[in-house]
Amino acid sequence: MQHPEGVVALAKRLDADLVVIGPEQPLADGLADQLKAAGRAVMGPTAACACLETSKAFAKEFMAAHGIPTARFHVCRSTAEAVAAIDEFGIPVVVKADGLAAGKGVVVAMTRHEAVEAVEAAMELHRFGRAGDVLVVEECLVGVEASFFALCDGEHAVYLGSAQDHKRVFDHDRGPNTGGMGAFSPSPLIDDAMRERVMREIVQPVVDGMRAAGDPYTGVLFVGLMLTASGPKVIEFNVRFGDPETQVVLPLLRGDLGELLLRTATGRLGGHVVERTGGAAVAVVLASGGYPGTFKRGHLISGMAEADALPGVHVIHAGTTRTSSGDVLTDGGRVLAVVAEATDVAAAIGQAYNGVSCLDFEGMHYRHDIGRRALER
Repeated sequence: MQHPEGVVALAKRLDADLVVIGPEQPLADGLADQLKAAGRAVMGPTAACACLETSKAFAKEFMAAHGIPTARFHVCRSTAEAVAAIDEFGIPVVVKADGLAAGKGVVVAMTRHEAVEAVEAAMELHRFGRAGDVLVVEECLVGVEASFFALCDGEHAVYLGSAQDHKRVFDHDRGPNTGGMGAFSPSPLIDDAMRERVMREIVQPVVDGMRAAGDPYTGVLFVGLMLTASGPKVIEFNVRFGDPETQVVLPLLRGDLGELLLRTATGRLGGHVVERTGGAAVAVVLASGGYPGTFKRGHLISGMAEADALPGVHVIHAGTTRTSSGDVLTDGGRVLAVVAEATDVAAAIGQAYNGVSCLDFEGMHYRHDIGRRALER
């Protein structure tokens, strides 16, 4: 974000009661710090707290210092260090760029050649710019992934919801990783006992650790979990609402979302319980041809009104643009998300794909098995 002072000036001019920061880059740039200094209630952590997402090395070292369960790791500042770490952990192994890399800085290498190639791409070819100058090499955890959301007001934390997403681009988890091809909520893996364990072993230690460091964490904490045989372990943190998981978590909340976020921003979560509907939601992402690789923009999208008219269905724009005549065109890799809410996952899956069937643009592709993991459980 080039002009955070413009956002601060706008908040002052509007006399905003609450500012909710969405993307990670403004948080990394310190927008929350500037807004708080200007006396605004902010739903978003300071730049120091945002390092939980913006620096993989910081996050891993923070977890190690506070006893938060995660994979064994080494922070590497040279190719030689990284290759030595690869040989220590063995294959498969995970190679992560330290900084923000638009969701493309993580490689789960299945061969030593692939792992070394990932190191060289980051550190020698500078594929991720400065973000790849430092790497985290870590053991590959075995288990099932789930996403866990909590709201934190600097001292207290409350559970918001859970989800599971589908990262691979093709059905049956084939093909390269993406920013997410779809998600469902709630995750059947997060029962009451697991929820309490994650809050106790992961979320509250983050809040306590940041407060002890003099930087109270205020905002949403999005925990990417691996549920292993020995318990939940952190894969990564996001310090914001991320998609497509948020698109299936928020529809299932009862009550006033604005009031809930204001409570978070103003330190009033103590004793508060977030109520949910008891239903389920599913999101199916429609992507441009070629995504997550190269793709073309500017294709006309048809069927939006028909999809939005379906009961329990709404379409969320991700990579679109509108012409002066009102036509909607593709303008990104992940173009749309079709979200459906229903009484259970099976019904939500059916409604979401009914919405998908209404939509079309040249090169459109999507996964046909979103939510199937929940049915298999």
